Amino acid sequence: MPFSFPELVHPIVQAPMAGGPSTPELTASVCEAGGLGFVAAGYRTAEQLQADIARVRELTAAPFGVNLFSVTDALVDRVALDRYAEKLQPLARRYGVRLGEPRFDDDAFESKLALVCAERVAIVSFTFGCPSTEVLGRLHANGIAAWVTVTEPGEGEAATHAGADALVLQGVEAGGHRGTFEDIDGRGEIGLLALLRLIARSNELPLVASGGIADGPGIAAVLAAGARAAQIGTAFMRCPEAATSAAHRDALGGQGPTALTRAFSGRRARGIVNPFIDEHNAYAPTAYPHVHYLTAPLRSAARGRGDPEAINLWAGQAHALVEQRPAGELVRQWSADASAAIEQARRNLMSGD
Repeated sequence: MPFSFPELVHPIVQAPMAGGPSTPELTASVCEAGGLGFVAAGYRTAEQLQADIARVRELTAAPFGVNLFSVTDALVDRVALDRYAEKLQPLARRYGVRLGEPRFDDDAFESKLALVCAERVAIVSFTFGCPSTEVLGRLHANGIAAWVTVTEPGEGEAATHAGADALVLQGVEAGGHRGTFEDIDGRGEIGLLALLRLIARSNELPLVASGGIADGPGIAAVLAAGARAAQIGTAFMRCPEAATSAAHRDALGGQGPTALTRAFSGRRARGIVNPFIDEHNAYAPTAYPHVHYLTAPLRSAARGRGDPEAINLWAGQAHALVEQRPAGELVRQWSADASAAIEQARRNLMSGD
């Protein structure tokens, strides 16, 4: 039987943050504190993922999850992609790098799926799409629960019918990539509270709420609205256990506005607005992961210089609440603050009698 929804000491899930911030140490720290940590498999080879899983198991005996990208090839406007590459050439020269080769790959999906089945991790979650019933069946046959990220009610229905064991509801407030099944403007841009209530009304699966949650009262709000747990990403990015770059850490502590952009990867993602977004967002094509590979050398060079002007500063809308504290401390504090907020809400409710 698949692993059931975990009975957590604290109803807090660490979001898998592919591309740098996630580390086995962060995952294990959240688990050891009584939350649920996730390993981000995105942009890692199967061998690197296996090493990450092994490292987490060295650090904790608690259950944890692994997140996989569910990416399918789609028709890309090659003319628009070439035009975008041409517009990026001056910036590439400024940083002294050659642009990467835009291409499609599925992030070694089959190799990673086989690995998590062999490793029998507790939970495997998916983003960017819903895997087939056959894929979810392979997980279930190995005692693994399957969670699917959804951004609107129709996606929730599709994931439920495919055999998902829980749904991760990603509101538009969330930092990083949108988990929409299709990257189309206007799709999957529902606020978290509305999304939670719309899906909770007719779906009995456990719901995990994600997007713009960065403190205890935020956790209390989504629990009251029907979630079993809150998934938090941005608010873990300044923890010492995270591998967030120095420039990104500094930006998270500021008041900068966020926006959805395709400029860095070819897929909508929320980040703190910087000159790269201002200059390139308007003509960045829908082409993931092609644009991700195209801009990778630029972003790497800027990150190496500590230059926040040309890196993807992924962040949710509540990033100004982020603290620089160990992950375990945050989990415990947020849980206590959520309990206090729920009690205060109860008193507010009763005062109207």
